[in-house]
Parts: sequence; C-alpha cells; structure tokens
Amino acid sequence: MRIATWNVNSIKQRLPRFLPWLDERQPDVVCLQETKLGDDAIAGLLDAELGARGYQAAYVGQSQWNGVAILSRVGLEDVVRGIPGAPGFPDVEARAVSATCGGMRVHSLYVPNGRTVGSDHYEYKLAWLEALRADAAGGPGDAVLCGDLNIAPADADLFDPAAYEGHTHVTEPERAALEALQALGLRDVVRDRWPTEQVFSYWDYRAGMFHKNLGMRIDLVLASTAVASRVAAAWVDRAARKGTGPSDHAPVIVDLDSAPDGDIGPMVPPPSAQGRSRGPATLPQSAGS
Repeated sequence: MRIATWNVNSIKQRLPRFLPWLDERQPDVVCLQETKLGDDAIAGLLDAELGARGYQAAYVGQSQWNGVAILSRVGLEDVVRGIPGAPGFPDVEARAVSATCGGMRVHSLYVPNGRTVGSDHYEYKLAWLEALRADAAGGPGDAVLCGDLNIAPADADLFDPAAYEGHTHVTEPERAALEALQALGLRDVVRDRWPTEQVFSYWDYRAGMFHKNLGMRIDLVLASTAVASRVAAAWVDRAARKGTGPSDHAPVIVDLDSAPDGDIGPMVPPPSAQGRSRGPATLPQSAGS
C-alpha cells in the first residue's frame, strides 16, 4: 500500500499538477491539506476525476482557508470530520478528517500555524494539539497520522536552526506537544528510515529557498508500531515541488509491504544545492504554512 500526504496550498490552483502526479505515483491513500475550498466546491472539482481513477473521497472544506481530505482506493469507512473537543479560532476550522482505509485508521491533519510565539493563535495551536493527542490516545492500534503538523521535530529538520530562533514551529512547547503525541506509540517513519540524512518537505516561495535547498521538515507521517513495521520505503517527492506553479510543500510518500520505486529517498530527486546547517540567516517571511 502506498500512502501519501501533501499540503497542496489550494487544490484548485494545483489541479493541473495534482492529477498527473496522482497518475504517476499511484498512491492508494492520499491525505491532502490546505485545499482552500468548501465541500461542495471541492466535490465538484474532484469527484468525477477521482471516481474515474477508482478513488473515494472524504472532504472537510473551508472556503479560502484550511481544508483537508482523504482519498482512498482501498476503502473509505467510518469517516469522522474534525476532532472531538478541538478548539476553534473562534469557530472550529477545517483541519482534520479520519477514516478507515485498507484496515487502518488514517488521519489527514493540518495543525494550526501558531503565527507568533505567545499569541492567541499560538495558544490555540497548543490546545488543538492536546485535543489531537487525547483523541489519538483512544484510537485503534493500526493507525497513521499524516499531514502538515507545522512543527519541525528537531533542529536537524531545519536548514539553519539559528534562523528560526524566536519563531513558531520550533519552540519547546510545540515540540513537547509532538513528543506527547508520539509517546502514544507513533513512529516518525521518514526519520526512522533516514536517521542522519537532511530531509525537508517545505521551502518558502521567496528568496530562492527551494533552489538553495533552504527548507524545513514539517510534513510528517506518524505510524503505530504495527504499521511502522511494514514500511518498505519513506521519502519526500521533491519532484512535485519543482517546475511551474508548485505548492510550497512536497508530498511525503510511504510504501508499506513493498516499494514500487525501490527503497529510495530521502528526497527524490536529491537537491543539487545543500542547505546550510549552521550560521546566521534571515527568513523571508514567517516560518511554515
């Protein structure tokens, strides 16, 4: 089974790239984030295209902002939209959907950005993560939590840790919230597969960050032990970030049981430029998405 997660940063804008990618990579389950369309609009845009390719879909949409989805061609059952007890800002946002696909519980997640450390939105992010942890704690044993978690788990997941000092995505409370989630028995399968390699999934649009490979890893696949033991390959599809009109995120792909493209990675194709590991730098805008 091939599972992919991708923050598409507007499915309407990304459709000319998304459908060919779907045909090329042939994922069995796809978790999307930041679709930026209401349910009716995204269904009108995608349903016929997905149906022709054998996919069922569950959407949680929000016009112009947020939005998540799960696409599956291995079954889509017991769909739950949102997270019980999750806070809003001020209203509940379209940030989570889960379903049973191929015998496992799959979650597509778009964690709040946090904006500025100490702000109301930052506190909202931490409260949302706690609601996610509480919900995941009562879930089934075979599970994968996929998506844009808007947290870089460690300094190794940043092109330059010094550049992110004072920003969200890297603070101790955010990382502690992620660690609490993983303490439920969830494995970061990309980092497990590539423990010492430089791996990024997001590159800012500005200042040539992608071409210089100045990125961060905030798109994660967290898998229960039973699922993690089945991982045959885990990689970032960097090719989908190249070319005209890309998202600022690349898909993360995890192959279970067998790897159609071989045990490749961590980023495919590998970057020609190497990101900085240390030293002063200035971010062109607020970190992440």
